[in-house]
This record gives sequence, structure tokens and C-alpha cells, in this order.
Amino acid sequence: MKILVIGTGYVGLVTGTCLAETGNNVLCIDIDEEKVKQMQQGVVPIYEPHLDILFQRNIKAGRLKFSTVLNEGLQHGDIIFLALPTPEDKDGSADLSYVLGVAKDIGKKIKDYKVIVDKSTVPVGTADKVREVILNETSVEFDVVSNPEFLREGFAVDDFLKPERIIIGSRSKRAITLMQKLYKPFVRSGNPILIMDERSAELTKYAANAFLATKITFMNEIANFCEKVGADVDKVRVGIGTDSRIGKRFLFPGIGYGGSCFPKDVKALHKSGNDVDYKFNILNAVINVNDVQKTILIPRIETYFSNDIKGKKFAIWGLAFKPETDDIREAPAIYMIEELLNKGTSISVFDPEAMDNVKKKFKNKIEYFQNMYEVLKNADALIICTEWSIFRTPDFNKIKELLKQPVIFDGRNLYDVEDMQKEGFYYSSIGRKNVN
Repeated sequence: MKILVIGTGYVGLVTGTCLAETGNNVLCIDIDEEKVKQMQQGVVPIYEPHLDILFQRNIKAGRLKFSTVLNEGLQHGDIIFLALPTPEDKDGSADLSYVLGVAKDIGKKIKDYKVIVDKSTVPVGTADKVREVILNETSVEFDVVSNPEFLREGFAVDDFLKPERIIIGSRSKRAITLMQKLYKPFVRSGNPILIMDERSAELTKYAANAFLATKITFMNEIANFCEKVGADVDKVRVGIGTDSRIGKRFLFPGIGYGGSCFPKDVKALHKSGNDVDYKFNILNAVINVNDVQKTILIPRIETYFSNDIKGKKFAIWGLAFKPETDDIREAPAIYMIEELLNKGTSISVFDPEAMDNVKKKFKNKIEYFQNMYEVLKNADALIICTEWSIFRTPDFNKIKELLKQPVIFDGRNLYDVEDMQKEGFYYSSIGRKNVN
């Protein structure tokens, strides 16, 4: 099939590459000329495990191409995926200006039947808005489909190639048939393609992300309570995770959720509720708790240093919002750095993949190191913000040698409390007792 993907961010690039991998002829459009030029030369502009292999293979096979010219794309594609940014607006709503702007351009230029697919995460009613914008520009027949993505950064390629479910929001038999044909190779193991109306499909994505964010936030609240009453959140987590009604996933406490999806989507759903005079009390609590959780280590750090951290140096391991990505959007580490800088400290940082993105934000305000141990030299304490695998079994003797004193504030509970006590560290984590 001939596919057009408009937008080459995480969603668009993974979508285009994986659709090409199953034999489709895919053209990806982006307005960034330099980015398109790099992709044409086989350079992947984002870090996503396994994407580079599929990307280069399909470029070489001629199934994956890139352009900046929308007209070229509209002549190419029978199915048009809109994988455009929907950033958080000032009032918390999703900014649909990119989506609706492209929809208007499509309406002006299409000459034959197209299926326009909302792949971006969009509020309930967006498909109707896209349809109305296009109708105002053309009399050519078309259909609008809501097809939300469920891709986890760090696992996006596997999630696309082996989806747990595919949701197609449409009431057009013609569009549904085409979408089922497109996705059939990805569900050979029997996972479902769910057909529903557009609004239900749009809400499904928001509801899924809001529920997972709520689960994370609830566990962080339990962790904070554990510290007050002397319980161990790790034991509580295992105890409730064995209940099949609850499940084991998304129960690990930490310093809050971040990324491009959960923060934005929770706020957008909350705002959508306000727009129809419905108050999401749970989501209001989730947003507030997560905002506090991102910097919950700061008061502990201040307490340890007798409320005098000005002039102190802190080393940070982990900058991305989660492992296996270079994405720093809404990452707790960014909030930690900003607050520590405001308090007059100096910061040195290391992350396996996210360093370049952090440099763009903080420039020379902090120090950057290419080695997880070099960053520790002469630091007053180590702060862990992302649970990369390379941090899980470090050389603790080397850490003690490099730090001014053996002090770790762990926002991801990477280490066993008793082990850290034996190693001779002051160790503060989330929902567990501190050790000296």
C-alpha cells in the first residue's frame, strides 16, 4: 500500500519505518529541511532501540523515503497519517494548530479519495474538527480515522510490530477495510483490531495514559506514607502486585513520571473535562502529586547538609525521563537541576543518551561527562534520576573514592537498603528507610 506520514517525531518515524518493514511504500514528510536531508542519508534523528536497523534497511530497499513537499506526498499516499505535535497549551489543553493547519492544506490539495488518520494523541472531537476543516476546502471524497498509538519510548519498535491491540475509530466501511488490510500483518498472533467510533478511540488513548499515570502516582503516595510509618514500599509493592486485579507493572515508586505523553495527556484530559463542566478530581490530584514528587529529594538533600547547600557540588546519573530514550521532556532530572541551580549549587551530569538534549537546554550552566564515574569526582553527593541498567551494579568502592563523602540520593530505588548499609553509604531512597 502507498502510505504518507506527515511528521517525523517519535510516533511518525516509528510508524513510517515499521509500515515500510511490512512491504508498504512509505513517504514521510517534514518541514525541517536539514532533518529530512539527514534522514535521506540514512541518519536516524532520534534514539530508539532497533529503529536504526529497520530504518536503514527500508531506505536501501526503496520502501522508505523522505521529503519536505506536501504535494509530492499527497500524490503518493492513499492513507495519510497525521503524526504531528500536539503540545500542551497555556491552559493545559492540547494545541491542535499543527494538526488542523495540515488538515487545511490537505483539503486544498487532494484530488482523489484519501483516508486521513489521526495518529497523534488528540482530544475527543478532533476527528470531527479535522473532517470539518477539510470539508471547507474540498468536495473530494475522504474519510477521517482515529488510530491512536500505544508506543512506549524505548520499546516503540516492538510495540508497533507486536501490538497488544490496534484501535480503529471510524464509521466508514471503506476506511475500516483499508485500515484492517494495512494492519493485518501485525496481528497474526491473534491480538485484536478493535473497531469503534472516532470519539471513543480518541478517549481510549487519553484514558489509558491517565490510568497508568494514576497508578504510578498512587504508588508514589504509598511510598511517601511508608516513610512516615516505617514500612518498606518494596515489600508493599510485591504484596499488592501479586493480586491479578492490580498487576505488577507501574508499581515502582520514584520521583514522578515525565516524558512527552503522561504529563501532557493527563492535563489535556483534565482540561477536556473542564470544557464540558466535568471535574476530574482524581486527575487533579495526580497532577499535583506528580509536580511535588519530581523534586521530593531536594528537602532531603537540604536536611542532610544542614540546610546549607549553596556552593555544594552534586553529580547526577540519568537525565532522560526513562531508560532507553534520549527524551528529556518533563524529565524529573530537569526539574532537579533547575531547583539545585537556583539554590546556588554546581551540577555535573551523565546520561548514556540524553546529554546532547540537555546541553541544548542548560548549555554551560552545568558540567557534562562522558563517563559515569568521572562525573563523581569531588562531588558532595550522587543523585540518581533515571534507572539505566548500567547504574544497577556499579563499583561502589570507586564511587566512595571519587565522592567527597559516600552519599547517594536515589530517586529510582536501584539498590538494596541493607547492601548499601554494608557498603558504608548514607543512602536515601523512595519509600524505604534511610541508612547511614
